[in-house]
Amino acid sequence: MTERKYFGTDGVRGEVGGPTINAEFALRLGYAAGRVLARKHPGRGRPAVVIGKDTRISGYMLESALEAGLSAAGIDVLLAGPVPTPAVAYLTRALRLVAGIVISASHNPYQDNGIKFFSAQGMKLPDEIEAEIEAAIDEPLGCVGSEALGRARRIDDAAGRYIEFCKSTFPNELDLSGLSIVVDAAHGAAYHIAPHVFRELGAEVFSIGCQPDGFNINEGVGAMHPETLVAEVQARGADIGIALDGDADRLQMVDGSGRLYNGDELLYAIVRDRMTQQKVDGVVGTLMTNFGFEKRMQALGVAFERAKVGDRYVLEAMQARGWLYGGESSGHLLCLDCHTTGDGIIAALQVLRAMSRSGNSLAQLVSDLRMYPQKMVNVPLAQGVQWQTHAGLAAAREKVEQKLNGRGRVLIRASGTEPKLRLMVEAEEAVLAEEGVRELVAVNLTSE
Repeated sequence: MTERKYFGTDGVRGEVGGPTINAEFALRLGYAAGRVLARKHPGRGRPAVVIGKDTRISGYMLESALEAGLSAAGIDVLLAGPVPTPAVAYLTRALRLVAGIVISASHNPYQDNGIKFFSAQGMKLPDEIEAEIEAAIDEPLGCVGSEALGRARRIDDAAGRYIEFCKSTFPNELDLSGLSIVVDAAHGAAYHIAPHVFRELGAEVFSIGCQPDGFNINEGVGAMHPETLVAEVQARGADIGIALDGDADRLQMVDGSGRLYNGDELLYAIVRDRMTQQKVDGVVGTLMTNFGFEKRMQALGVAFERAKVGDRYVLEAMQARGWLYGGESSGHLLCLDCHTTGDGIIAALQVLRAMSRSGNSLAQLVSDLRMYPQKMVNVPLAQGVQWQTHAGLAAAREKVEQKLNGRGRVLIRASGTEPKLRLMVEAEEAVLAEEGVRELVAVNLTSE
């Protein structure tokens, strides 16, 4: 794939007012996307897309600019307002639209925003179509004739539609009665959705992070700051806490004792429940998935594969193998028997399904999963140093792996956002992980 100028692994993202996240760029992006989508879907009358957003103040500006660009290209626009990213994927499929557009920077602070696309199938837009859109962004702006302009309208029941969809992924014979849940929506896109889902399934729900003001998204709450949820669960004496991020595709959970469960543990609970009902062929994790998860999958006879960090890569690996379950330690969890993309609310429902069906607590569900102690250090990486072929680093890595002797693993990868190298060692014992990292850090990376 050729080098991208605007699109990253998850659409376009940056600081509001920067070179890409501004009104002019959004207008051009909307027009470029509209022209490409119109070519890809001829003979359908006027194609239509849905636009959803999170609660950032900049969402209004970007939504209006995208709408204008799409309309100028002859594309009808359906405005869903603030809804989770996975809700846009669902609405795109349910309404038989040619694409869905999300305005969100996920777990980032309010000063950032982003724009990403879903295909008609509710999955990430194929690379080749993204490339065509990107190539068209710098072409001159135009406009179809008045008779061909796209129309715009609001979907008044977008939130209600999505609430019902989420509930449909929880078995009809089960309910959440008798369970008290604290729901933290990070002042983000699920603020008016997530509490209703769990309440309508019978739980007693307490809400935090559900008062967005355009500026407080992800600020001290949500999946990025689970300590707030831990404190609230303990203060309320609740049974479970559920934390989402700004666009509600990421999940962390807390039990009544205040113990926090990450994505690896939650994915394990889901997979173990599914195994009582059906055969699970394999699970996809990432380079960061805990080694204990991999070892446990091996013991259960379930194939396991690591993808690059990013839910896009997890999904690609799942599709390539026809597997249904995968996720990241950060809490992006995919259950393709429920939805086409990662969904924090639906993932939480699948964990609650496992608890309800088995009668076990979350701690009991993961009691046979031994998470390996993990030690990671970031070290500066000088420009021009080829760490992949660095003889000293390779020798240190080999020495550490020999000491681990199959009882852990070493991960070395460059940061995607800063000139640093991430050095990580996992081992059965914390002391082995710490010793291994010290040996890696001692390598002189200023030269070959």
